[in-house]
Amino acid sequence: MPAGPSEELLAVARDPKADARERTGDLAHWAARLSWTDVPEAVRERLSLVLLDTFAVTLAGARTEGQRRIRAAWPQPAGDAPVFGADVLAHVDTAAYLNATALVCSELDEGGKYARGHPAGHAFPPILALAASLGSTGELTARALLVGYEVAARHGRATALHRGVHPHGNWGVTGAAAGCALLLGLPAERIAAAIDTAAGLPVAGHFDSALDGHRVRDAWMGAAAVSGLAAARLAAAGVVRNTGTAALSLGTLLGTFDADALTDRLGEDWQIRHNYFKRHASCSYTHPAADLALQLRDQHLGDRKGGQLGASVAELRIDTHALAAPLNRTTWDSSLGAMFSIPYAVATALLDGAVAPATADTTEAERPELFALARKVTVAEDPELTARLPHERATRLTAVLDDGLRVRLEAPHPVGDSDHHPFTARTLSPVLAGLLGGTAEVERLRDTADNLFTTDDVGPLLRALAAPPPCPAAAPGGSA
Repeated sequence: MPAGPSEELLAVARDPKADARERTGDLAHWAARLSWTDVPEAVRERLSLVLLDTFAVTLAGARTEGQRRIRAAWPQPAGDAPVFGADVLAHVDTAAYLNATALVCSELDEGGKYARGHPAGHAFPPILALAASLGSTGELTARALLVGYEVAARHGRATALHRGVHPHGNWGVTGAAAGCALLLGLPAERIAAAIDTAAGLPVAGHFDSALDGHRVRDAWMGAAAVSGLAAARLAAAGVVRNTGTAALSLGTLLGTFDADALTDRLGEDWQIRHNYFKRHASCSYTHPAADLALQLRDQHLGDRKGGQLGASVAELRIDTHALAAPLNRTTWDSSLGAMFSIPYAVATALLDGAVAPATADTTEAERPELFALARKVTVAEDPELTARLPHERATRLTAVLDDGLRVRLEAPHPVGDSDHHPFTARTLSPVLAGLLGGTAEVERLRDTADNLFTTDDVGPLLRALAAPPPCPAAAPGGSA
């Protein structure tokens, strides 16, 4: 009997578009059939926690001067979707756009470790805006949010973006479209068309825009929210179909695409359980270095303050993986530029014991010691640490103090990663309370998140979040 084709020949013969089309269809059928009662309790709890974090971080972002200025410049046609914290009910697309940009503007939105980006940041704003407008049930909204997260995260996991491409606004549009399509009551075939169409609406943003402090990076998420809504509506109209677009856009143009990752252990390996929450107002790639700086401060510099503490450090070296190494700028001229600088995050953590949103607006004239300490920080890639990706996002800090003491510290992940000091409902609440200025507001948001999934109409609960929360004494910073 003749031998069959080798595995190598079969691999060559595979059609990337056909693979993407088939896996997208499988993913859509899973989404259409998903029953809330079959979702494991641990996954439900994590979804509620991600929703709480999303509410809190969006409200904090809405307070920033930059977001106020954006809202003042933005047409806001009347509607029934809430613009969180703005005392505005607007059209669905407007609310989705403004909430998405507010969610990401302070660099505190949660992320997916294996997605290498922000699934909830892409999916949740348009899904919540549409659910409020439609008066969707809590159970349907919960399913849509979970589907949105999983579809976005799996597309992030499937996509290896080319060097220099920022993950905002490309693979995550698929999750926004899937969740919105579910809310619109579309069957599996049209959910697949929505996902496929969303894959054809990516933003090709360069990572240097974030390093430069350009707020177009926030706008990529607003565009993703609107594109997700558009893809779902096009599918509802029946004018689009599933053709395997992800293999062309996310694959050929923006990176490489592994379609099998879309359905690998689907319904068993929940991507939302691989997420991370943030305690530092900075890019997640800076977090392990900031965590180690806090450890250095607590263990070796605890009795020194301010300029004295900065002068106590003669040299700081951060060795990290290839994704984080470009975040090496020791000067910045905007809040977003600061948030994408490892030297900034390390210096701020050392001097202040925290990396808070407002600190990113600080100028050198206001805090020369912060900039002086940042200039002592060097950042380099260690290929051995890069090799540990994606399972670990490891970083090493080496400090030389003024008395000659040499300190070396290492972390496998940032604090808040699902595999490294993960945040729970109990431990995340103080972080959010510090962000919002008190526990009362966090408890209000927790009640909303907990009750949302059981209500008959999510509209009233979500519209209540449009009311501006009481501002703390020192509101978080941020600029357009």
